[in-house]
Amino acid sequence: MTDSPFVSIIIPAYNEENRIPATLEKIATFLKAQDFTYEVIVVENGSQDRTYEITQEFVETHDNFRVLRQTQSGKGRAIRRGMLEAKGAYRFMCDADLSMPIEELPRFLPPNFTGYPVVIGSREAPGAVRYDEPNYRHIGGRLLNYLIRLLALPGINDTQCGFKSFREDAALDLFSKQTIMGWSFDVEILFLARRRGYAIMELPIPWHFMDESHVEPVKNTIQLGIDLLKVRWNALTGKYGKKV
Repeated sequence: MTDSPFVSIIIPAYNEENRIPATLEKIATFLKAQDFTYEVIVVENGSQDRTYEITQEFVETHDNFRVLRQTQSGKGRAIRRGMLEAKGAYRFMCDADLSMPIEELPRFLPPNFTGYPVVIGSREAPGAVRYDEPNYRHIGGRLLNYLIRLLALPGINDTQCGFKSFREDAALDLFSKQTIMGWSFDVEILFLARRRGYAIMELPIPWHFMDESHVEPVKNTIQLGIDLLKVRWNALTGKYGKKV
């Protein structure tokens, strides 16, 4: 494995035995054609299926791929571990369903962006395209984003897209301070990024709705509300330190 690759791709995987083989093959094929160095880290977090075993079989025959296993679930927890154990100059979080094609990856990285330590994929920024998403999911997502903008992140159109890139120094700084380990961890990370002075670029992407998503709208909405209050409380009580 390359000691200090240009980019690390971190993939959280929970009960992904049906999708992970095709996802890893697509990523491997794409990366082989690139001229930058890389590593791919799959973080399996508490699956009840064969996600870990299937991924382990894959990484044994593919250089620069590895899998980490943890018993506690939580997308935020998986991303945090991957970000902190990665070695790349840039660290890219990538959903296992590849709802954004992996071919979009170079748009998140230099030389396309050099002045932004945080680049986030957006399904709502001008130029973004959504494919096959049911109206009820889109409306629900916009309502959630309204709540997020109101309470924590005004001006950011889409905090919850699963494709984001962090420069190494930003990744180490932000994820070391993370306290929310579930689905809404993105809100805390982006809140911290703003608080600590990291410029954020919201990048429009093509995004394809996947009907096997692990999103649970009612449960996630309730948890998001709780987590937003936690973020505000942490900021108020000084847990995040002073603004930069």
